Amino acid sequence: MLKNLVAQRVNPDVPSALSGLFVNDPDPHAISFAAGSPNERLFPVKEMQRAFNTAIEQQGAHLFQYQSMQGNLDLREKLVARIQKWGHVTTTADNVIVTVGGQQAIELVAKALLDPGDEMVVEVPTYVGALAAFDLYQPTYYSVDLQADGLDLDELEDTLKRHPGIKLLYTVPDYHNPTGITMSVAKRQALVALANRYDFIILEDSPYRDLGYANLPLPAIKSFDTQDRVIFVSSLSKILIPALRTGWLVADGPILDAILKVRLASDLEANGVIHAAIASYMEENDLDQHVNVLKDHYRQQCAAMVAALENDFPEEVSFTRPEGGFFDWVTLPEELDAAALLSQQVIPQAHINYVPGTNFYPGRDVHNSLRLCFSGLSPAEISAGMGRLGEQVKAAVREVRPVL
Repeated sequence: MLKNLVAQRVNPDVPSALSGLFVNDPDPHAISFAAGSPNERLFPVKEMQRAFNTAIEQQGAHLFQYQSMQGNLDLREKLVARIQKWGHVTTTADNVIVTVGGQQAIELVAKALLDPGDEMVVEVPTYVGALAAFDLYQPTYYSVDLQADGLDLDELEDTLKRHPGIKLLYTVPDYHNPTGITMSVAKRQALVALANRYDFIILEDSPYRDLGYANLPLPAIKSFDTQDRVIFVSSLSKILIPALRTGWLVADGPILDAILKVRLASDLEANGVIHAAIASYMEENDLDQHVNVLKDHYRQQCAAMVAALENDFPEEVSFTRPEGGFFDWVTLPEELDAAALLSQQVIPQAHINYVPGTNFYPGRDVHNSLRLCFSGLSPAEISAGMGRLGEQVKAAVREVRPVL
């Protein structure tokens, strides 16, 4: 009985897929393109150490007391200033909840909004961590393909017409995980119009929006929200330090009230000491200047990966050309299975790791794609690793498509 109850609530395949994103390969010769981790050589460690000391000196023992359920007020006000400046979103600190990473923000939304069987849309491919959060609440998924400029809105509207009960849509509009694609401004505005017309909620997950290599962040989908139906989620993990586990969301009205209720039941509040230290860091340092340093590094790393894909991979392979973020998406010939290729050839022979694309589909039914992350590696490491990976892909393509 107990086993059946657990099985009904938890998909055992999802935790294993998630854990694969964070396990380091013990092989000292391995190069991993798997985990979507920021480059730790760029963490502002000394500045954060000073910020913690400043927060403790200024607030004393009170800093270690229970704090606001929504998070440190000073930090929330600073986050509001950022989303107003870079996202064109008009909001207040009262509409912000600071969370334990962006992942908790997604899970709180899922817990607040989804009941078993509720219908929702995800773009495909999509972030595997979001699927893990949604799966716990047993929704009925409808998938909509991505185009070069974001969601296929014609396919989405057709889906909405056929399934009028759709409750929630999840999207990563900025430098998408896993593809690197960015949704156009026109599509952002049109997506909100569709949400108003067909009465669904949009969960906008945007942890990479600050990391455009050449461009400023586009207006957030939330900036076009006229009926309080867009929830904006972001994170400081990608632009500051991931171990601080600090994400945040912006919501309004009954949606905000519902999320606050589940937040109260989940953990009362996130870590107020960390929130105060981040607020001190943002007061004492120029976060935008730090982000510019990150963008310069990630631009070089992305360029190395794209160059290797152009030079070392066969013409039968297609790939995205990200303009920001951490990821490139590679599509192999349909005859190839990226997971089988990884386990049988790439890891044992080339000592390379990546994430098979099947993990990023709710039905786990697409097998000829893979996600590559370049953020944690130097350009030299990327070039070396991609050369080895390219040889394995060439060999696999020759096997399934021999030259006559």
